[in-house]
Amino acid sequence: MASSEEGLRQQLEELQKQLGKKQRFEDSVSIINSLIRDRFPSASPPLRNLFYTVVCRVATILKTRYTAPGFWLAGLRLFELAESLISEPSQKQHLKVCITQTKEHLYEVDNLTEDSHTNNPTNRGYIFEGHLTVDPEPPQPQWLQQSYLMHAVASLVNAESSRGSAESDNTSATAASLLQDFMNNLDIVIPELLEDNAAPPRAPPASKAVVAKLPVIILTDDILSKLGHDAECAICKENLASGDKMQELPCKHTFHPPCLKPWLDEHNSCPICRHELQTDDHAYESWKEREKEAEEERKGAANAVRGGEYMYV
Repeated sequence: MASSEEGLRQQLEELQKQLGKKQRFEDSVSIINSLIRDRFPSASPPLRNLFYTVVCRVATILKTRYTAPGFWLAGLRLFELAESLISEPSQKQHLKVCITQTKEHLYEVDNLTEDSHTNNPTNRGYIFEGHLTVDPEPPQPQWLQQSYLMHAVASLVNAESSRGSAESDNTSATAASLLQDFMNNLDIVIPELLEDNAAPPRAPPASKAVVAKLPVIILTDDILSKLGHDAECAICKENLASGDKMQELPCKHTFHPPCLKPWLDEHNSCPICRHELQTDDHAYESWKEREKEAEEERKGAANAVRGGEYMYV
């Protein structure tokens, strides 16, 4: 039982990470939906709390990143299922708020689409290759607006000056709710802002397991004739000779093993072409994956034919 719950916990944590990847969002939400339906009723209290945390993450991602109706419909199905299963009062109330906000968003998008087609039926947004989502320009989340925080602070000040009255109590509760909403989202927004503005991380050394599996070849006269008689090891600069043992990288460049090892102990790339090997640094590999996805989205955007709408990437 414990091992089963540990496996489920790891799966939920991984799905929570996948929510930030646009092309995997709907699939991840669908899997979370199935897991809640099948596993939540028999889950332990800590695991139930993790389910709730993941559902809240879906709500936050929708509010701060995505406006596509398909994404919000997937979120709505998840919120309604979770609300029907969760019994803790405060969690249940929060999910009801999420459901209401989701329905309001979908209603606004439906109206916007109808108005757009009525006023300009030829305006269909973008035609593009790839899997980017086409949306009207999304409004900034309310809790990120400067006026939102200023209003909350002003409300607290006014409530303090008129303490004791019923109106003051209501104002204090409203202001506290505004500030709490802001604070709840800081742990999501601040790391993403730092991540967006951060310089590329320093490349760590190549994975020791990958380096250990690099093939070793022995130079023959045939190979040397193809390389040229003035061929040399790019690291030590010594001319190559028939019978030399050479270690081959995936890019097909070869080096003396004693020369290559110190290099790969500090770098993860070929000394000649900079082709990168896998590393043992999980954070760096995750950053490379995010950069790869961002580049794919940029290429998709470059292929877009503009139709007068805003593409949310």
